Amino acid sequence: MLTDRNKQYFKKWLSQRLNESLGKAQDTLIDVRDLKDKLSNQVDEASHASAVGFALRIRDRETKLIRKIRETLGRLEQGTFGICEECGEEIPLRRLRARPVTTLCIECKEEQEAEERTKAEEYPIADY
Repeated sequence: MLTDRNKQYFKKWLSQRLNESLGKAQDTLIDVRDLKDKLSNQVDEASHASAVGFALRIRDRETKLIRKIRETLGRLEQGTFGICEECGEEIPLRRLRARPVTTLCIECKEEQEAEERTKAEEYPIADY
């Protein structure tokens, strides 16, 4: 069972990470706008397209992380943080410290990954 002190630690850590990620997402939008304003020729346009693609991939990752952090903060408020969504057992504190946004204990996560590998082997992506 998580102590109140541990819950406060995770709430503070997650809130700080959320603020950082929101700032990064905002910075990405500003960077994309700044790049667009600097275009002067076709080479710049190609470079811009590449930079925008890269920036948007980073923003997508940040957006996913923001969603996970918000969900985790919600679980903290609801009292379900640290409980495996699959088996209902407590997730060890060591795992939560390593990956606070996790929703699965290590055993259930390993089982999930094994199932994903099996599906990937059953339905491989064809090389064309």
